[in-house]
Amino acid sequence: MEPFLTTLFGNPSSLHQFGLTVKEAVEKARETVAHAIGARPKEIIFTGSGTESDNIAVLGTARYLRQQKKGNHIIVSQIEHPAVLEAARALEREGFEVTYLPVDENGRVSIIELERELRPETILVSIMHANNVTGTVQPIAEIGSLLHERHVIFHTDAIQSFGKIPVDVNDLHVDLLSINAHKLGGPKGIAALYMRKGIRVTPLVYGGGQERGIRPATQNVAGIVGFAKAAELAMTERVREQERLERLRSRLLDKLQSSISGLKMNGDTKYHLPNIINISVDQIEGQALMLELDRLGFATSSGSACSSGNHEPSYVLLAMNKSTEHALESLRISMGSSTTEQSVDELAEALHQVVTEWRRARNIPFTH
Repeated sequence: MEPFLTTLFGNPSSLHQFGLTVKEAVEKARETVAHAIGARPKEIIFTGSGTESDNIAVLGTARYLRQQKKGNHIIVSQIEHPAVLEAARALEREGFEVTYLPVDENGRVSIIELERELRPETILVSIMHANNVTGTVQPIAEIGSLLHERHVIFHTDAIQSFGKIPVDVNDLHVDLLSINAHKLGGPKGIAALYMRKGIRVTPLVYGGGQERGIRPATQNVAGIVGFAKAAELAMTERVREQERLERLRSRLLDKLQSSISGLKMNGDTKYHLPNIINISVDQIEGQALMLELDRLGFATSSGSACSSGNHEPSYVLLAMNKSTEHALESLRISMGSSTTEQSVDELAEALHQVVTEWRRARNIPFTH
């Protein structure tokens, strides 16, 4: 990234040699990102964030298809990231019909329920690959096959799963897929939207012809190059890192479940990301645990990382039919490339200490 922040200042849209040098770097990065998800370079649109990618996918696709008189109905799950949910609500205000698909107690959508909600006028379905709060993974490939048969456009937000589990647009049978860089350890402020060849959207922003006119703005060249490098490294290490994180996840859960009474896990125990754990501890709010752990040097959250400053029960857990009290007791723990066995053991000990002291101070019975 450094050369594009210090010496290579050419605009990739310019035809002079400085611009062409930079454009070559952008297109090479596009090839790398495309390869990481099994796409073609021309199917990759660089954006400024995962939120922007989701908005282009949902708003842009729905508006275009309604203009083409294809229909007026979209389906999203109740546990989508706010970038998708708020886009869907915006479409409702524009007169679209939106179905918010429920999930089961583990946070998984039902393909049978989805099929039941499909109508002749359904034009778009958006179901996230893996949930950012619980880590639960959805049956995207099966959903994609169903929607392909029904000729319904399918978008998935794979921002949380990319680099953690296999993400291939062909295996998943998706038409649109959102990813970003910083979930891979890359730079913030750069993301991408995969758009299968033939998919059309109405742009959200108008201007020049960059990114095929879908995202018209001068490209963030340093960010794009950094994104490609992060994707390359993540793909090289993915299998090894997935196995390592699974071991750490199991180690942490075993220690927590054996030392803390009243601890419940939120999310699917079989279909989950290797790096996210969501738990609830009876009679202790997750925010209180988060603040105490922060004091001890551990970064956790009591919701999604995007909204942990908001002291409200997680809508994701409420959609999973958890009580408001249970949802407020939730704590989200995520791991990454720098997480070690030692740090996992230290967190388990710290959480046990915090819970024990909290209960003792309030005369709350505990058995461990």
